[in-house]
Amino acid sequence: MLFGIDRLLAEPELRAGLQGKRVALLAHPASVTADLTHSLDALVAAGVNISAVFGPQHGVRGDLQDNMMESPDFTDPQSGVPVFSLYGEVRRPTDASMDTFDVMLVDLQDVGCRIYTFVTTLLYVLEAAAKHGKAVWVLDRPNPAGRPVEGLTLLPGWESFVGAGPMPMRHGLTLGELGHWFIAQYGLAVEYRVVAMQGWQPEAAPGFGWPAERPWINPSPNAANVNMARAYAGTVMLEGTNLSEGRGTTRPLELFGAPDIDARAVIAEMQRLAPAWLAGCTLRDMWFQPTFHKHVGQLCAGVFLHAEGPAYDHAAFRPWRVQALAFKAIRTLYPHYDLWRDFPYEYVFDKLAIDVINGGPGLRTWVDDPAATPADLDALTLPDEAAWIAARRPHLLY
Repeated sequence: MLFGIDRLLAEPELRAGLQGKRVALLAHPASVTADLTHSLDALVAAGVNISAVFGPQHGVRGDLQDNMMESPDFTDPQSGVPVFSLYGEVRRPTDASMDTFDVMLVDLQDVGCRIYTFVTTLLYVLEAAAKHGKAVWVLDRPNPAGRPVEGLTLLPGWESFVGAGPMPMRHGLTLGELGHWFIAQYGLAVEYRVVAMQGWQPEAAPGFGWPAERPWINPSPNAANVNMARAYAGTVMLEGTNLSEGRGTTRPLELFGAPDIDARAVIAEMQRLAPAWLAGCTLRDMWFQPTFHKHVGQLCAGVFLHAEGPAYDHAAFRPWRVQALAFKAIRTLYPHYDLWRDFPYEYVFDKLAIDVINGGPGLRTWVDDPAATPADLDALTLPDEAAWIAARRPHLLY
């Protein structure tokens, strides 16, 4: 199985389009080849004229742990080329940075969720390339969450850095495929190319999107493994709550909890409310004590989400509904629980974080309505999911 970067390096005819061009690379720590050489080093060794490097959220080096921690521009000490941050003073490439290259190679490992900011960074790069007459090549990589689709569609007017367009939370596309969708959705006139993977089988066990022969490397500091990538379309919503998502532990975004909940009671209530929504995964009650972030130093009762092991069913597992159900169970058990975190999320100051994350208030409204049932949320969500499956079909490459 070959990723886009592996094919570009192995097939000289693919690199022919880069001859005589100044080439930029958008990359992070997981931008590596099959032998785990960083793509920047491999491209330079292959004779590609790298004139600039761009870094997404958490930086080219992936050194910034938390959200909304900005990366500076700097000069790469090995190659001497400028490194431009797309999560610092700017989120979009500047006119000056766009003048440093002719073709941008995008080699980012994504996790298959709308809110993961590399998705929006790709859109901003495409828009800037259209404006400046530059080419964009995506060196495609697997979607480790696979093809399943889940969640409400982002509503008009709710676009943000965690909401690049009207898609559900779990989109089921690769970044290369998303680029095609962005171009069609927004009518972008840009020279665009995908160096496709060879041999990717998103429905094949055991990886169901992630090839077992490739080691996992964190694309961001809290994306520690494939279980996290599978769960993330649900657990990311915890960032908009006062529940811990496990930051400050070794398994962030695979669990949730707080000092003032009964984890076993929450699991039991989830099973009572909508047992069908828990198919394909295992919930385990546990304890944890964050070393930083929410509830730092406090013993928390928690629930760990296992989208792995013999009980895992890729087609049945629905992480967004699992996490929504956890919120509903907590609201049912503790009606006055201070669930929703009130703070600016990704620099949106006038909306609740949970609503920014979901691209609208629908999920929160459902959780907070004591009369609303799981069937009511399905009635809202199933049409959105079906519409997205149809809309993405022309853009599937695999």
